Amino acid sequence: MDLAEILFVAVGLSMDSLAVAIASGMSLKNLRLKGSVEIGAFFGAFQTGMPVLGWYGGSMFMWLISGFDHWIAFLLLAFIGGRMIYEAIRDSDEVSGKDPLVLSQLVLISIATSIDSLAVGLSFSALGIPILVPAALIGAVCFMISLSGAYFGNRAGKYLGNRVRAIGGIILISIGLKILIEHLGLIG
Repeated sequence: MDLAEILFVAVGLSMDSLAVAIASGMSLKNLRLKGSVEIGAFFGAFQTGMPVLGWYGGSMFMWLISGFDHWIAFLLLAFIGGRMIYEAIRDSDEVSGKDPLVLSQLVLISIATSIDSLAVGLSFSALGIPILVPAALIGAVCFMISLSGAYFGNRAGKYLGNRVRAIGGIILISIGLKILIEHLGLIG
């Protein structure tokens, strides 16, 4: 997996965080830069740590799955992407009217938006991709996107809604298909 593909995965994984950051920004009357940075930092930190946990978990069980690891990577990415699209269509809202800057709420929504990264870390482990650089890129991209989303959401209102989540889902499914097609030898 090259740098561009890792960046696409990072952007795809950040779409849940972006949607929640926009909703968080919309739920606060006067969000200051400090609040946007807090949201971005929490989301980015969890998006960095979760793929590392998934990768280490996958590494421990690689001997069991090495014969069909490409299918696991595809199915995980397709599932995550499909769920993101479903949630966008269903128009779910994880913020649910609570103050997103309260520590307990920040931790909960950070975990909720980074579960997908855990599965991606497992996928990277199955593919034999080292995790430190991808995890750092995923976290950095998520931080920037979430910070921007909270700021933008506070100023722009409910213009985009959950459409960003659907875009992230499409990106992840596309990456999963590419991995599967490459492994089956259909493209180089």
